[in-house]
Amino acid sequence: MATQPHRTEELQQASFLIILAVVTLLMAVVIYPFAQPLLWAGLAAIMFQPLYRNVLRRLRGRRNPAAGLSLLIIFILVLVPAAWVASMVIQQAFVLVTTLQQQPVDLAALFDTVYTRLPQFAREAVDRSGWADIAMVQTRLQELLTESAGMIASQAVSIGSGALSFFLSFGVALYVMFFLLRDGERIGRTVLCAVPVERSIADRLAERFLGIVRATIKGTGVVALVQGALGTVTLMIAGVPSALLFGVIMAIFALVPVIGSGAVWVPAGLYLLITGETWQGLFVLLTGFFVISSADNVLRPILVGRDTGIPDWIILITTLGGISFVGFSGIVLGPLVAGLFLASWSILREQRDQDLEAAERDAIRVDVHGHVHASPAAAD
Repeated sequence: MATQPHRTEELQQASFLIILAVVTLLMAVVIYPFAQPLLWAGLAAIMFQPLYRNVLRRLRGRRNPAAGLSLLIIFILVLVPAAWVASMVIQQAFVLVTTLQQQPVDLAALFDTVYTRLPQFAREAVDRSGWADIAMVQTRLQELLTESAGMIASQAVSIGSGALSFFLSFGVALYVMFFLLRDGERIGRTVLCAVPVERSIADRLAERFLGIVRATIKGTGVVALVQGALGTVTLMIAGVPSALLFGVIMAIFALVPVIGSGAVWVPAGLYLLITGETWQGLFVLLTGFFVISSADNVLRPILVGRDTGIPDWIILITTLGGISFVGFSGIVLGPLVAGLFLASWSILREQRDQDLEAAERDAIRVDVHGHVHASPAAAD
C-alpha cells in the first residue's frame, strides 16, 4: 500500500515534466521570429557587462540609469559607426558592379599576360584543361555581373520593404539588452539554480560558456575587425577601388578558420602584380603577410588570454554549418555550440575521473601474498 502514493507522486512529476516541455516548446515557437535579435542582445549584454558595472559604480548603484547610459554609449560608439560602414559598403558594392558592367575587365589581355609568363609545361597543362577558352569565361563573367547588379537592386528593395521588420527586431534587441545588462547576473543565477544538474557542474559549465563567448567575440570578432581595418587601409594606399568593401569582405573571411583574410589580399596583390602595378602588388602582399596575418597571433593572446580548446577544424565546420542554418548569425552561433558541446563532454569526463579516483581510494586491494590492504578511506 505504501507504493501507491509513491507511484502517484511519480505520475504527477512525469505529468509536470511533460507540461513543462510542452510549454517550453510553445515559448520557443513564439519567440523564434526574434531568435537572432535575442541572440545578439544576449551576446552584447555579456560582452558589455564590464561597461555596465563601471557605469553602475559611477552612478552609485542606480541600476536603471546605469543600464540606460550603458545602452546609449553602446548605441553611439558601436551601432552608429556600424550602420555608417554598412551604408558605405552597400554604396561601394553597387558602384563597383556598375563600373564593371560599363567597363568590363579584359580577361583576354589579362590571360595573355599571365599565360606568356608561365613555363612551357604549365602552358601545356592550361591548354589541355580547356581554360584557354577565355571568351566563354568573359561571357559568363558579364552575365554574373548583370545578375549581381540585379541582386543588389532587389536586396535594396527588399531592405526598404522590410524596414519595419528590421526596426522592430532592432528595437526588441535594444529593449532586451537593457534588461540583460541590468539583471543579467540575477537571471544567470536563477538559470543555474533551475538547471537539473549539480550546482558545481552548472557553475563550471557557465564559467566555460562565458569563456567561450569571450573567446569567440574578442578573440575572433575583434581580431577580424582589426584585420579588416588593416586590409582597408592597405588597399586604399595601393589605390584599389572600393577598398572599404574589400576590407569588410576580408573581415568576414577572417572569421572563418583556414580560409582567413588571405582570401582577399592574396588575389588583390597578385592582380596588381599581373596588371603591372608592381610596387602596389608587393606592398599588398608583404603587408598582408607580415602585418594583417600577424594581427591574429598578436591580439588573440592579449584579448583572450587563454585558449578555448576548440580545434580549428571544428570551428570551420560549425561556422559553415551555422551560416547555412541561420545565416550570418551562424558565424557566432556555430562556434558557441561547438564550445558548449566540447565543454559538456569535458566536464563529464572530469566527473568520471573524479568518481574513478574516489573508487580507487575506497578500494580494498590484495597483494601477491594474499594480504588484504585497505585504503585509508576504506579503513575509516
